[in-house]
Amino acid sequence: MPERAPSRTFALRDRLAPGLVDVFGQFLVFLRIECGLAPATMEAYERDLLDLLAEISDAGGSSPSDVTPSALITHIRALTTDRQYASATLARHLATIKVFCRWLCARGFVEANAADILDQPTRWKKLPGVLSPKQMRELIEAADEPSKPAPGAPLWIRDRAILELLYASGLRASEVGSIQLADLKDTIGVIRVTGKGDKQRLVPMGVPAQRWLKRYLRECRPVLITAESAGKRLDKGRVFLTRSGRPIERVRVWQLVKKYAALAGLPKAHPHMLRHSFATHLLSGGADLRTVQDLLGHADISTTQIYTHVDRTQLKDVVRRCHPRP
Repeated sequence: MPERAPSRTFALRDRLAPGLVDVFGQFLVFLRIECGLAPATMEAYERDLLDLLAEISDAGGSSPSDVTPSALITHIRALTTDRQYASATLARHLATIKVFCRWLCARGFVEANAADILDQPTRWKKLPGVLSPKQMRELIEAADEPSKPAPGAPLWIRDRAILELLYASGLRASEVGSIQLADLKDTIGVIRVTGKGDKQRLVPMGVPAQRWLKRYLRECRPVLITAESAGKRLDKGRVFLTRSGRPIERVRVWQLVKKYAALAGLPKAHPHMLRHSFATHLLSGGADLRTVQDLLGHADISTTQIYTHVDRTQLKDVVRRCHPRP
């Protein structure tokens, strides 16, 4: 999913009425301290709430009492008709609004919950995009040594290690950037991953991913840590670093995948597609659904079940092998 430019967030903040700025700040503190939301979730709540409060401010609203049912309806209608948001994006906006309105009531800013009139939109089960094993191999191997190596760290080795790990372990882009050196368990070939809600899980890395990761740690990462960055500990103990020695960000992982996907002739690929491919290929190979759920870090198995609908050839194989009259 493309990132919103930081300038847009600042522009929305500037549009807030003074009476709503303080409430907005207090709500973010509540999410961070009392709810303990992950940074990525915090960013999503912040963006969605800024959209709402900026619109209310533009209409003349200046206090929490202006967060009325009619204001919410107007906002949701704009998201649906003007911006034509997908049902999943709209559901996230509604979740933010509902939490915010409940918080306003609990803190005594308003007497009634304006969001009680809102219903969740129907979310259709959309099958995820998946690459074939051949396409995955072409994408990963697109990160190859250039014919004319550039001076400095061989960043293509880092990129190859990231691509291998994304597919081998089914990681999210944000999870790749947050991996610490202490999370690598080389002796047993697994990696400790911190996912949504700071939940941790152990995931096998696979032999190719281990091999490229070791090469990156040996040939690339030491070059990325300059004398200046080492003194300031800019790397924060993270595994994957940028050219300046700082931890790589989720946006950069997206850019890397799109870059090598284009080189491989797969322009629509993105990091989450590698995660989808990881799960689908495991299930196609006979993996247990519960095991795939644990590997992906899904809290609810219904989230994992969508992958069982992607590869219909497995259903035919089961019928052919198990039915008394195939």
